[in-house]
Amino acid sequence: MANKVKNRWLIAAAAVGIHISIGSVYSWSVFTNPLREKHNWGLSEISLTFSIAILFLGLSAAFMGHFVERYGPRISGMIASACFGAGLIGAGFADSIGSLYMLYFFYGALGGIGLGIGYITPVSSLVKWFPDRRGLATGLAIMGFGFASLIASPVIAKLINGIGISNTFYLLGAIYFGLMFLSSLYLAPPPKDWQPEGMKDKDQKEEKKTKDLAQLTANEAVKTVRFWALWSMLFINVTCGIAVISVASPMAQDIAGLSAGAAATMVGIMGLFNGFGRIGWASVSDYIGRPNVYTTFFALQTVAFLLLPNVTNAFLFQLLVYVILTCYGGGFASIPAYIGDLFGTKQLGAIHGYILTAWAAAGLVGPLVVSWIRETTNSYSLTLYIFTGAFVAALAISLLIRINIRNIRKANNNTQAAG
Repeated sequence: MANKVKNRWLIAAAAVGIHISIGSVYSWSVFTNPLREKHNWGLSEISLTFSIAILFLGLSAAFMGHFVERYGPRISGMIASACFGAGLIGAGFADSIGSLYMLYFFYGALGGIGLGIGYITPVSSLVKWFPDRRGLATGLAIMGFGFASLIASPVIAKLINGIGISNTFYLLGAIYFGLMFLSSLYLAPPPKDWQPEGMKDKDQKEEKKTKDLAQLTANEAVKTVRFWALWSMLFINVTCGIAVISVASPMAQDIAGLSAGAAATMVGIMGLFNGFGRIGWASVSDYIGRPNVYTTFFALQTVAFLLLPNVTNAFLFQLLVYVILTCYGGGFASIPAYIGDLFGTKQLGAIHGYILTAWAAAGLVGPLVVSWIRETTNSYSLTLYIFTGAFVAALAISLLIRINIRNIRKANNNTQAAG
């Protein structure tokens, strides 16, 4: 039987295959101008497609988490590939008949469901395959999601120019369906009580068993303070980060005086820091612990957001934005491992799905808040100061959750001693 155990690094590669496919959603803006020119649709109407996709990502991740845990990553991955592939092919059909509402349904709703199921599908298995490197494993997969737009955006732009919008959707739908489906075939949870070679001796096994704070179901987890602490921290991190992403170019031109070309270059480089932040911070969390990483996120961003409104030096402004983007990406990548630490792996996929509703909410709130305040005050300063206050609150939450963890660990130790 030992010879039949799957290679965990190939499991990680399969997870990257799924995430690099669904992460192409971040390339949606490449379709914006071609769709405007072809159909004369408004910018906000086209942008709403992306918002619907992110909304359904969060909702489907929450509602399908139990399904993923029950039926396993292979079947869940196949369903995700079918939904996402059909969503893209349907988007091509919507473009061919000029229907905005069909675009909302196919790319936004159906594709969004594929996004949500595909996002959480590999994570639970990865945490179980990498008990010794949780952060690294989940960081690898979620890095694929962050980097996807760097690969997809130029390819999509060339395809649109070469074969048209509809055919681009059809081709992408077929390619991503194939990649996701094949990746799903290799996904599987490890055998019961499986441990990697480096953890075979008894002392390491015992140490790992006691590391997780508890083994809770998803419905038990949502009744705890620490679940809502994680939800709040992710919500604040994503709201502020996605708001910066949505207005990065005009904000850089207004505050630091960057030219339109330089600001566009900055936006491209932001994608690199977003992606590297996912694997970098998640890997660091394996060594210094998830609580320390999140406290560091919020301390860094409190300073960065406080400084941004007054930084007129172009280099320093961009440096602060890049720091924010590493924390933005790192927050996504470190959260599954943090969930495993606090709630165990019994229903990690379902708990992760519930936590991701914070992403859906933030995706709607962040861009709306920053745009509304900018239009009202004719300045980004107030928004950035409000976000500074939000990060002070997140920093406080990250410190308070440590007290909660320490108290529970102490109670567990007392119970074991009494037993």
